[in-house]
Amino acid sequence: MGSNHERAGTLIRTLLAMPLSLTVLGTAAPHPRPGRPCSGYLVRGGGAEVWVDAGTGTFAELQRHTDPARLTAIWISHLHADHSADLLAAAYAYAFGGLAPAAPIPLYAPQECAQRLAGFFGRPDLTFLNGVFDFRPLYDGHAVQHWNLRLATRAVVHDTEAYGLRAECQGSVLAYSGDSGPCAALTELAVRADVFLCEADLDRHRDGERFHLTPEDAGRIARDAGVRELLITHVGPTLTRETAAARAAAVSGRPTDVAREGEARGF
Repeated sequence: MGSNHERAGTLIRTLLAMPLSLTVLGTAAPHPRPGRPCSGYLVRGGGAEVWVDAGTGTFAELQRHTDPARLTAIWISHLHADHSADLLAAAYAYAFGGLAPAAPIPLYAPQECAQRLAGFFGRPDLTFLNGVFDFRPLYDGHAVQHWNLRLATRAVVHDTEAYGLRAECQGSVLAYSGDSGPCAALTELAVRADVFLCEADLDRHRDGERFHLTPEDAGRIARDAGVRELLITHVGPTLTRETAAARAAAVSGRPTDVAREGEARGF
């Protein structure tokens, strides 16, 4: 049998041969746990490598799978800490840790992202980060192409500015809910996706709270969108991941699995 290094190399080559691949960096909500960082994913396709969400602990995991200086872009669904806090770790690594990229990395995020990061450094201006990040605000309907990878963004329902993502490359499609309550935009993003990476944070909706999804919500969206596979993530502390996936599968009628740290799949 080959070494772990050889097996890892074989896996990477296999994934890179496919139009799209997804590597799970973290799934925890609302805080990291031992061996389980918060939300973060590495999406590869068409020559591009994109860090999708930068939850607490995911920058370290990112380094297991790629050189952060090689990232094509960073895409952030919203600015809650469990999806964005490790932008600070990345900024330190790029600015002071010897991981400086050859050019500022495009950072697609809600409008206030630059100001939030500047605040962590106690700086009133944003220009000191210009050599690290190229801040590009997201909006509903935002679309961009990096190499052969297309990233399309839709605004979703949350208690802050938030977006879902549809990544497409050579006919393969990954849809990602970010954090969202039930809304039409999620179904539109996920239509006929190969993989729908969807949060299932809540056991049930509390009165007046429609800012997250239950497993049944995730299953209904997957069913209505006609996705090939539903991948449950961002499961909150009142549920286990296995229970959430089982409940979602009962509604979706689609192959349903749980996103697990370190796992990678191509499609």
